[in-house]
Amino acid sequence: MKKILLVDDEPDIVEFLKYNLEQQSFEVIVGRDGEEALQKLNEKPDLIILDIMMPKLDGFETCKRIREKKEFDNVPIVFLTAKAGEKDEINGLDLGASDYIQKPVSPNKLIARVKSNLRNAEIINFRKSEPIRIKYGPIDINKEKYEVFIDGDKKIFPRKEFEILYFLVNNPGKVFGRDILLKEIWGSDVYVVDRTVDVHVRKIREKLGAYADLIETVKGVGYRLKSVE
Repeated sequence: MKKILLVDDEPDIVEFLKYNLEQQSFEVIVGRDGEEALQKLNEKPDLIILDIMMPKLDGFETCKRIREKKEFDNVPIVFLTAKAGEKDEINGLDLGASDYIQKPVSPNKLIARVKSNLRNAEIINFRKSEPIRIKYGPIDINKEKYEVFIDGDKKIFPRKEFEILYFLVNNPGKVFGRDILLKEIWGSDVYVVDRTVDVHVRKIREKLGAYADLIETVKGVGYRLKSVE
């Protein structure tokens, strides 16, 4: 169960949002101001929803102090506030907020944004936990240096080809559709077509040479890296 820290000094808003979040199986911790929010961090929330205009410590300062704590580097912070100015939104994002939502907001929209931010955080945490170096059969990849060796011979892989190969090598035996590869490698904000993946995979196979068949095409689905015995 994901844990949400909800910080707002308006009791009616807190109760309304708390109820709706709990209906989606989130555990909700409540803070009434910035100082209380900092105290509640010891409960290790997975996401923080912050109002800006609060007593004792406003949302901007609270966000800044949270981001100064290394263990909360990747915890999404979502500003939910009546402050509608572009300057405030930019300030919030510059301080490390993951999202900025203006009140009033429907519960469904807020929950959708909460789930989206949690998914993004999971992807970031997964990538941070990925090994820097992987050896898989004849393939030796160093992610930090963007180097690939095949049977000890260094091969030059452009960035996207490298990232596709690294992703497949890091997940051997698993089948990935083109849509998944597009999202993982290019992200959701860039428009590229499925054919782009096919072209990159073809070029990777060329560089693998005698080991080209390590990348298998699963007809009608996508690609996977063959298991090495």
